[in-house]
Amino acid sequence: MANKSKLHVVMLPWVAFGHIIPFLELSKFIAQKGHNITFISTPKNIERLPKIPPNIASSITLVKIPLPKVDGLPENAEATMDISNDQMPFLKKAYDDLEPELTRFLSKSSIPPDWIIHDFASHWIQPVAAKLGISKSFFCIISAWSIGFLGPSNMLIDGTDPRTKVEDFTIPPDWVTFETKVAYKIHEIHCVLEAVTKNISGASDTYRIGMVTKGSDVILVRHCNEFEGEWLKLLNDIYPSTVMPLGLMPPQEDNSNNETWFSIQEWLDGQKTGSILYVALGSEVSPSQAEISELALGLELSMVPFFWVLRKPPGSSDSDSIQVPHRFEERIKGRGIVWKDWAPQSKILRHESVGGFLTHCGWGSTIEGLMFGHPLVMLPFLVDQGLNARVLEDKQVGIEVPRNLQDGSYTRNSVAESVRMVMVEDNGKKFRDNAKKMSAVFGDKELHDGYIHRFIEYLENHQHKSNN
Repeated sequence: MANKSKLHVVMLPWVAFGHIIPFLELSKFIAQKGHNITFISTPKNIERLPKIPPNIASSITLVKIPLPKVDGLPENAEATMDISNDQMPFLKKAYDDLEPELTRFLSKSSIPPDWIIHDFASHWIQPVAAKLGISKSFFCIISAWSIGFLGPSNMLIDGTDPRTKVEDFTIPPDWVTFETKVAYKIHEIHCVLEAVTKNISGASDTYRIGMVTKGSDVILVRHCNEFEGEWLKLLNDIYPSTVMPLGLMPPQEDNSNNETWFSIQEWLDGQKTGSILYVALGSEVSPSQAEISELALGLELSMVPFFWVLRKPPGSSDSDSIQVPHRFEERIKGRGIVWKDWAPQSKILRHESVGGFLTHCGWGSTIEGLMFGHPLVMLPFLVDQGLNARVLEDKQVGIEVPRNLQDGSYTRNSVAESVRMVMVEDNGKKFRDNAKKMSAVFGDKELHDGYIHRFIEYLENHQHKSNN
């Protein structure tokens, strides 16, 4: 940091923990380089953050700004994990209503910010930042192909997407000029339609993305040139702003220990090396009761040992939470665990008894699984997850659970067959071998730290204001 002034960087993630945590991880990296961070979210979300490491705690200021009340949004709901999917537009409306308070905060900050790094939802912060002379950056926490599939900035803003039929989304778009399997399946198209539709907030998700990709000084993408690098070149071609890869940001080793981990570790320690299938569908997915039941019965049929983190769906109460089938836990006792609380995912995936990962294919979870070389059983549900599954299946690091092409349903038999193929059958050896090879890229800390360091140098050298 010789001859470098400290930067003041404001972080503004969308109120979903799949977004908040990558923003927090990036904050830690920037703080480790000697810069000051102001991390903004709502009071409840700030309280739910993991503890900041002591060596950088003084460099990261956590700021709570209350979420404005909006009719249709449940009391005390401050994140996507607090609501059901049909309440999402109300949460976006409340988030947009943060603009006046955020404007006041930025304009009256005792140390004027040099940069604001924000998410897709806060497209309204860019004119505010420009007026205050603050450099602005959109941080895309999803994969490069998932955002590239949506299209150029102006098309997203103007709503002039040439794809007018459902079938148009089942093939790669015209602006993707290289061979790829990235496309939606028919049963996933409703996610795309939700993204392009203007809702009660007054803006569609695609409009928001168009605005932030057009108005940023630099676009940050959780991606690297060493894996599907042609997508980064595509983003540079279709966006007017500079696109900069951040690397894959594999999670740093978690050395914390608590009763939860000791209890899980004790069970894992008693299992054979590479025998356990870790099962987790993330904090944002809301499977139906039928989907949970078929997944459970499929795990039972597979005869493969498993550790299943089954948490209540977003927005549900304990009283209406979905349940595993009658006597399921009794029948799988000794071979499987159903864990109905938070679990330390990275620590579990790192354990030597784990040999595979049944995942919803969220980008963060995918990175965690492959950094440890685990083959994947893929069960995507939301927006970008299906596109991730197409790429990873093409790379033969796992297989996607077969679904009904029209309604997306799957059966216990399709789950069991997929699990056995990836975990134990001879025909699945290629998936296990390829996943181990992939860990050389996904788990290369030096490689990905290099991307972060180059980005921080960019921050230091490209802010609008000079620090005196």
